[in-house]
Amino acid sequence: MPIPALLPAAINMQAIFSQLGEGFLMTGAIFILTLVLSMPLGLLVAFGRMSKIKPLSWLTRFFISVMRGTPLMLQLMVVYFAPGFLIVSFEWNVTLPDNYRFIATIIGFVLNYAAYFAEIYRGGIEAMPVGQYEAAQVLGFTKSQTFLRIILPQVVKNILPAITNEIITLVKDTSLAFSISVVEMFTAAKMLATSQSSVVPFFVAGVFYYIANYAVAFIMERIEKALNYYK
Repeated sequence: MPIPALLPAAINMQAIFSQLGEGFLMTGAIFILTLVLSMPLGLLVAFGRMSKIKPLSWLTRFFISVMRGTPLMLQLMVVYFAPGFLIVSFEWNVTLPDNYRFIATIIGFVLNYAAYFAEIYRGGIEAMPVGQYEAAQVLGFTKSQTFLRIILPQVVKNILPAITNEIITLVKDTSLAFSISVVEMFTAAKMLATSQSSVVPFFVAGVFYYIANYAVAFIMERIEKALNYYK
């Protein structure tokens, strides 16, 4: 099998940037929707994990264990293929939407990242000194007021570096959507590399990923500095 040339005679840079641009939009959509949906879901899962209701705590603990203990690629495949398998097996009169491939991608990513965010939240919340709660109780704060006004702002400040790492990882993990044939940026680069017999699309895709991660790191660093109000 011939090895793709680094710089073949006829490289269509316009096609590379055009198709990678479309792939980047899909990557951005996966990234934004995953972030918007998984972060609040992760907080709910964290509350369930810390709940004194044993069945709920066990259930969320099992969910986190499965999501963190199995590959994201496998989870995407299960979410995508399982409904079709069930429909055929039980002869249900159900038709999946045309864009179910994208929906399955979002579901898989959201569930996976919610588990990771949940553990980050839990670590931040449980690290808070008991004195914070006792002081709030003395001042007459309710439990919800204590959490929203006193605990949560400090937790956000403390867990921000860990959250930043997960967000940067998410940018790169969007490439795993190729496993269920979602044409995001990595898939687009792969198709272009094959059609043009060149590795240039991979280099360009790498630049796109780097710029996206640099932007994320820059924004999160600015937020982190803004929250360092004691320095």
